[in-house]
Amino acid sequence: MDSLTCKNCRRRSSKDGIVFSRRSKDWSLELEKKKTEAKMLCQSLRKKFSSSNGNSQTGGPPPPIITSEPPPRGKRAFLCGVTYKKQKCELKGTAQDVKNMKDLLVDQFCFPIESILILAEEENYKAPTRKNIEDGFKWLMTGIQSGDSLVFYFSGHGLRQRDFQGDEIDGFDESICPVDFQSSGVILDNYINEAIVRPLITDVTLHAIVDCCHSGTILDLPHVYDINTGKWDDNSPPSGAYKGTSGGRAICFSACEDYQQAADTSAFSQEKEMTGAMTSTFIGAIKAAVGNKERITYSGILDSMHQSLRQAHKSGCISTGLRRVFHRKILQDPLLSSSEEFNTSTEFKL
Repeated sequence: MDSLTCKNCRRRSSKDGIVFSRRSKDWSLELEKKKTEAKMLCQSLRKKFSSSNGNSQTGGPPPPIITSEPPPRGKRAFLCGVTYKKQKCELKGTAQDVKNMKDLLVDQFCFPIESILILAEEENYKAPTRKNIEDGFKWLMTGIQSGDSLVFYFSGHGLRQRDFQGDEIDGFDESICPVDFQSSGVILDNYINEAIVRPLITDVTLHAIVDCCHSGTILDLPHVYDINTGKWDDNSPPSGAYKGTSGGRAICFSACEDYQQAADTSAFSQEKEMTGAMTSTFIGAIKAAVGNKERITYSGILDSMHQSLRQAHKSGCISTGLRRVFHRKILQDPLLSSSEEFNTSTEFKL
């Protein structure tokens, strides 16, 4: 089997989508124990600051970004897929991820083609360099008006590093990796929050779907949904820094918790194409609801994503890539975060 593991964030890819675990039973139990301890610590820290911080964010939301020549009004999406071609950390599923997400937006949510900006390492697209991604954020926010629906999608590598500003409960900043991250650096969650969360004005909604390692609170949103309790945990910065919007709403679906890793797999593709496990289960949840003529809800999407991974876990003996998801399920739990608490049973709309 020919497989590849990125040393930077350990998001794995393999040609056949199968990863076999050669770890001993004792080692696996120890890993599961560490995972449980990390999750409990993360949740306990959020609850601790929830009771002590209250609404202690300081400062006010900055004015929205205003530039000339605004993009199309109404629905607008910025999609970014990074393959890292000819690098040791090359990924196999991100190009297909972007195509699948674009098709979902156009076919299911009626996004006009001209309102979708794509960065990818494919012909006819600009490369997802750090500068181009940052320019893409500006394009997404340019001239926003009440009633606009915005989408940011990223598929690629993610990293974390020590936080030196005191605004992370767990002490780490999360980041996304542009194609040139080794020379130009990563894009931190602090920057992403300032670029596409804080400018959101009243009656403008941003949905972010981020498929990379350590992506749990990649937008630094102050509320994280606990799927086990059905309640929102406070993720407000201990420093009191303002991480909210200018009256709008930001909602993010992430591939995993901040301390976890994400995976590429062919398990959820009928054509056995490599895709991000998070992207596949997210799109699959929406299509399943539509096919069953059910309301698409936030909790429904999140529950379906978790159930798909658990089902793959139980079906680990099937040699179609599900062993790979079984292996990664230990470390990957999709997460929902938001700039404000809301009823997750409400209908999901873009």
